[in-house]
Amino acid sequence: MTTTVSFTVATADGPRPVRIAYERTGSGEPLLLLHGIGHHLRAWDPVTRILAAEREVIAVDLPGFGTSPALPDGVPYDLATVGRVLGAFCAAIGLDRPHVAGNSLGGLLALELGRTELVRSVTALSPAGFWTEAERRYAFGTLRTMRRSALALPVPLIERLSRSAAGRAALTSTIYARPGRRSPEAVVAETLALRGATGFHQTLEAGRGLLFGDDVKGVPVSVAWGTRDRILLRRQGVRAKQVIPDARLVRLPGCGHVPMNDDPALVARVILDTSR
Repeated sequence: MTTTVSFTVATADGPRPVRIAYERTGSGEPLLLLHGIGHHLRAWDPVTRILAAEREVIAVDLPGFGTSPALPDGVPYDLATVGRVLGAFCAAIGLDRPHVAGNSLGGLLALELGRTELVRSVTALSPAGFWTEAERRYAFGTLRTMRRSALALPVPLIERLSRSAAGRAALTSTIYARPGRRSPEAVVAETLALRGATGFHQTLEAGRGLLFGDDVKGVPVSVAWGTRDRILLRRQGVRAKQVIPDARLVRLPGCGHVPMNDDPALVARVILDTSR
């Protein structure tokens, strides 16, 4: 069941209110799950049950995505600010240094939480921030195309396409290597989430010129990349390993950019092994 929490974050203009939607399930050490740009917390559904057998799982809708409202006017979507927002969120719901796993944008945020010592382990699945400028432009162009397509399609057509494996592939093959495994309901929901993502453009704008260049020390870190990632190419994982020398670099055979759907057992094992 989705819950919301309201809290304030410090800004140059004083405290500003933020509201974040999240779901909490399972028991054990807490594990925070962060989705990618244009997605929502439902991205983690394929692995949540496996993770919840050993961890208290907290999946969030990032600000401006899913059912979480956009950040207040004047509050930027840059890495440091959103990292502070997530730190304040953890404090608001009583999380003390949870484990964290993130995908794409969420992977970048997970590494930032590790860098600032707010978490006890980090699993980053195809994290943003390790691109060349050409690779960044390609990724952003692909994401903008996906967003325009989602906005252009009438909802009845999205629903009709989702009912067939070919239609689900047409809607989601950019992010999944095995789109036919995603349920029709999930494909409709995530396409609508992409349409309604109020933080989409501000997040992309904040990512211009962004490179993650700091080591993450003192906590276990795994960086995992799907071999069939079509948005952030897997060679970026080698760069991540160069920036974070002690990180474990994991190959996810046959997985796309959002690997939780393509191989839930493998992804859950990587996250749990890191958090152990």
